Amino acid sequence: MVYKEAPTYEISFMFRKIIVPVDGSENSLKALDLAVDLAKHYGSHITVVFVKPKNYKLDFDPIEKAKKRIEGRGVDVEFKTLEFDPAENSTAGTLLEEISDGNYDLVVMGARGRTLSSELTIGSKAISIASNSPVTVIIVR
Repeated sequence: MVYKEAPTYEISFMFRKIIVPVDGSENSLKALDLAVDLAKHYGSHITVVFVKPKNYKLDFDPIEKAKKRIEGRGVDVEFKTLEFDPAENSTAGTLLEEISDGNYDLVVMGARGRTLSSELTIGSKAISIASNSPVTVIIVR
């Protein structure tokens, strides 16, 4: 195996702003772990986002779960909750708007969320984001 003398840091310029959608599922938290590792190595800024329909209530807060997951890991992280009107938009549509409007360089997301059957290997939101995102998408299983 051949190793280079020193790593190149081209990636640090490619992925300066990373967005990580979370819903509290283990897959979304694994995606957050990967984003944190990238940020530690390349100095990236992470935005963790939870997208939900207006007036939607959960018995837990996915943002709080994400905060606990990365507590003390020493990375630059911002947290956002975005709401949408289900009559006008969707979770994926709202997320795609945020990706474009926020000038993100990379999306790191879980393959499946909390509500999908375990028989499916990738969820509809992940497919929609991967198919329509203007930036690179990493899907974590």
